[in-house]
Amino acid sequence: MEIQQLHRGRLIDHLQLVVADLAASRRFYQAVLDVLDVPIGGEGPGFFWADELFVSTPDSEAAAGVPTGRHHLAFQARDRAMVDAFHTAALGAGGLNHGAPGERPYHPGYYAAFVLDPDGNNIEAVFHGEARRSAASVEITFAE
Repeated sequence: MEIQQLHRGRLIDHLQLVVADLAASRRFYQAVLDVLDVPIGGEGPGFFWADELFVSTPDSEAAAGVPTGRHHLAFQARDRAMVDAFHTAALGAGGLNHGAPGERPYHPGYYAAFVLDPDGNNIEAVFHGEARRSAASVEITFAE
């Protein structure tokens, strides 16, 4: 087993989306994640992953089921420009507009954009406004 590194400290540990067309989802998420500066971490038979997001086909080993659809997933953005770029990239990669970039009433400074991915999942990028973090994340390294 090779060394693996994880970053913990965020609310979501991981999320798996089971999709109908893995190639279409890969194109969509590659474009969105490139803008958000999150690399695709790897792939295998019937799946790919990035950070805590796993996207797979129904017949992948981890997913005995049917396409999920209608989930909501929000990515953190560094600033409003990143939210805008997310929306543009998502639409250019086959996403459907589900809410153009703009302020939302959830709390002061909540700036977000929403798109539907190729399976109808509601994908958001949000910038919560200026804030200071104690740390970006906690790094955990697993060795053999």
